[in-house]
Amino acid sequence: MRTGERLLSLDVFRGVTIASMILVNNPGSWSHVYPPLLHAEWHGWTPTDLIFPFFLFIVGVAMSFSFALRANEPRLRKILVRSLILFGLGLFMAAYPRFDLAHLRIPGVLQRIAVCYLAASLLVVHVSRKALYGALALLLLGYFLLLGSDLTPEGNLAARVDRFLLGGHLWKATWDPEGLLSTLPAIATTFLGYLAGERLRVGDDGHERAATLFTAGWALLLGGLLWSIWFPINKNLWTSSYVLFTAGAALQFLGFLYWVVDVKKWRGWTYPALVFGRNAIAVFALSGLVAKSLILYKVERRDGSLASLYQLLYENAFASWAGPLRGSLLFALATVFFWWLMMLALYRRRIYIAV
Repeated sequence: MRTGERLLSLDVFRGVTIASMILVNNPGSWSHVYPPLLHAEWHGWTPTDLIFPFFLFIVGVAMSFSFALRANEPRLRKILVRSLILFGLGLFMAAYPRFDLAHLRIPGVLQRIAVCYLAASLLVVHVSRKALYGALALLLLGYFLLLGSDLTPEGNLAARVDRFLLGGHLWKATWDPEGLLSTLPAIATTFLGYLAGERLRVGDDGHERAATLFTAGWALLLGGLLWSIWFPINKNLWTSSYVLFTAGAALQFLGFLYWVVDVKKWRGWTYPALVFGRNAIAVFALSGLVAKSLILYKVERRDGSLASLYQLLYENAFASWAGPLRGSLLFALATVFFWWLMMLALYRRRIYIAV
């Protein structure tokens, strides 16, 4: 690909991923959710468990193109500023609206993206390609050896480290799915995205590049499944087998999108995804903050009881006629559509909120 040429398939990939994230984060009721739209309870995976690693993988791919485009510009300050903004936004979302710093959850989705972006960027900029592969191997094999045989929710090493260093600031009392130690293999997910982006920038034959992504994707999928015999696929622990498996799935999906969108130029269907893809972080943050506001805003029912505005919208606009389970899904779909309309207003004005 020519330097400076935008990879449209990556915007589509990002848009589909962020739409999926909004969908699974906003059911009408957490008591009524179809199983594929929930995370696996512990070991194993569901389609929902692919979403976050897909986003980190996308961050890595985008890094490759961004760094190549600005090869002669100073990078360190921009890397640090972007990482701080992402981390700070994640903390703000966790604190809103009560800002109870004594019990503030420090880890989180945006916080992990910030740390992975920072670590991967600094390594990519300052070390050789050979050292990058060494770092990737060290992250995956080292994490496997560190965790050892105890992979229980409370007993694993990652949970013990989080309790020791961040006790009282975790998602649960005893562990956090975006904790400190489990961020190390998440950096490897970002690395693999960067390497995929590097491959997409080499050569002129789009069919060959797509084939390479498919081949590498199958290799990582199979590698992850094989490793899972000893180190189970687990999103909460972000196990090394999970890294390989989800990166393989991301390569397959990106390879397909790249072949369809950038090689075959079949682009008429991409518009809805592009609307989300160009403002992904903004819509993720806004949708989370609005959902929190709706949950915290209480309304008095006719019988005198209190219910959140979020709950009343679900019950009256969806569950009342579609039933609790289908109503919960329809509420989530309506949420996605609402935020798509909001982002459409920005997209038509070419307003892109980049972080």
